Amino acid sequence: MSKHRLLALFSDFEEAHAAIADIRRNVVPGVTVDDVTMKSPIEHPDVEEVLGERPVHIQKFTLFGAIFGVTFGFLFLAGAQATFLVQPQGGKAVIPLPSNFVLMYEMLIFFAVWLTFFSFLFLSGLFKKRSALYSEKVSLDQVAIMLELNEAHTDPIKDLFQKHKVLEIREEVIK
Repeated sequence: MSKHRLLALFSDFEEAHAAIADIRRNVVPGVTVDDVTMKSPIEHPDVEEVLGERPVHIQKFTLFGAIFGVTFGFLFLAGAQATFLVQPQGGKAVIPLPSNFVLMYEMLIFFAVWLTFFSFLFLSGLFKKRSALYSEKVSLDQVAIMLELNEAHTDPIKDLFQKHKVLEIREEVIK
């Protein structure tokens, strides 16, 4: 069974909201809100209410960057201090921890910020190959709903969109 990607253009947010609400109410069995992506030229505060909570993975990358920064910071500083002309003097530590804590904290921030930045670029789809389904009207004044679904669900979804006054439907066969 082949997969299809649909792009439906609506003139306003209320009609798109109504179409997504019907998908949420399971009007078309087998299609869920998790399959829906909404694109709009402006921010809509109600979008989370309509689409539900979506997972955010950037925090995991930030945490990994912070852990890596602390670990790398300690190992780098301790390695540099322990191998550089070690001449232990009476009562003086070879690896002084209080001064290293400040540098470890700075490395934590450094790597957490950079990993957050790069994960944002990666997870936003900046480097992903663009889909052939795109309409420049989304950048101007229309709201788009994108769905990726099986071939059996395309006709019922198109009927649902027609019921909600869709302006245009574009379709692409994936596999």
